[in-house]
Amino acid sequence: MPELPDVTVYVEHIAARTVGHELRGVRLKTPFLVRTFAPPLSSAFGKKVTGIRRLGKRIVIGLEGDLFLVLHLMIAGRLRWKPAGAPIPGKVGLASFDFPHGALLLTEASTRKRASLHVVKGEDALRDFHRGGIEVGEATLDAFREALLRENHTVKRALTDPRLFSGIGNAYSDEILHAARLSPVKRTTQLKDDEITRLYQATTTTLALWTQTLREEAKDGFPEKVTAFREGMAVHGKYGKPCPVCGAPVQRIVYADNETNYCARCQTGGKLLADRALSRLLHEDWPRTLEELEEIRPTDAARTRATPADK
Repeated sequence: MPELPDVTVYVEHIAARTVGHELRGVRLKTPFLVRTFAPPLSSAFGKKVTGIRRLGKRIVIGLEGDLFLVLHLMIAGRLRWKPAGAPIPGKVGLASFDFPHGALLLTEASTRKRASLHVVKGEDALRDFHRGGIEVGEATLDAFREALLRENHTVKRALTDPRLFSGIGNAYSDEILHAARLSPVKRTTQLKDDEITRLYQATTTTLALWTQTLREEAKDGFPEKVTAFREGMAVHGKYGKPCPVCGAPVQRIVYADNETNYCARCQTGGKLLADRALSRLLHEDWPRTLEELEEIRPTDAARTRATPADK
C-alpha cells in the first residue's frame, strides 16, 4: 500500500501537472470505484484544480466550488500520467482523470478492487476522512510520546494506527522498528523513555529519508515505480535475506492480511516471534483486514487489552 513517502511524491507530481488546469472529465472503467452519490462526480467536470494534498494515505484533489475528490489507492492502486485521451488499460484500469494536456490514469493490479474515490463538498465534509493521527514530520517528541502512549498496543500496531500516526503503514513501520532496534510486538506501555526517543528519531529519519529517495528516483518524470518492496529496504520484504546491520536472516510474522519483517538479532535479542502467545497477541491487537485498519475513526473505542509483552 502506498504510504506517506509514496503518497507525498505522488501529490507533488500531480500538483505540478494539474493545479490551475481544468478537469474536463473522469472516465470510469467501473462505477464501483466511486463510493458517494452526492455531490455527483459530474459536478467536478469543468472545474479547475486549486490544490493537491495528502490526507493520511489518501490523495485529495481540490477543485473550484469547494469540491474535493478523495482518492485512496489501498494496496494495489497506482497512478500514471499519460498523454491526453490515453486509453484506460484493459485488465487493471479503473479510471482516467482527463485534462487538456494529459490524463491521470488509475490502475489496480488486483482481483479485489479496493481503491476508492469519494466526492465531497466543503472542508467540513473533508474532515470526515481525517482519522486523527499526527504528522510525525511536524510533531515534537512530546507530541509523539503522547500519541504513542494513548492506547495500549503493540508498537507495530501503534505506528500503523491512523488515529495515532498519519500515513504510516506496514512497509515503513518495519523499517522504522528496525532502525529503532525495537521488537514489533513490544507493548507501547512498556517502552522506556530512551526507547520512545529512539523510536521518534527513527520514525522521522526513516520517513524523511525515503521521501527524499523517492523524489530523487522520480526526478522530473512521474513516479512509476511505486511499490512496498524496495531494494534499499533493510527488512521489509526481505524474509530470509541477511540483515544489512548484523547479517542474521530476516524473519517474518504473518497474520491475516498483515506481514511483519524483523531482525531477531537486532530487535528481539535473538528471539524468534513465532509461538502461540504471539498468535494470541496479534489476534487481540490487529484487525483482520486492511480495510478495517484503514477505516478506524478517532471515535472508535480503544482496544486496550493487557496482553503480556514479548521481551
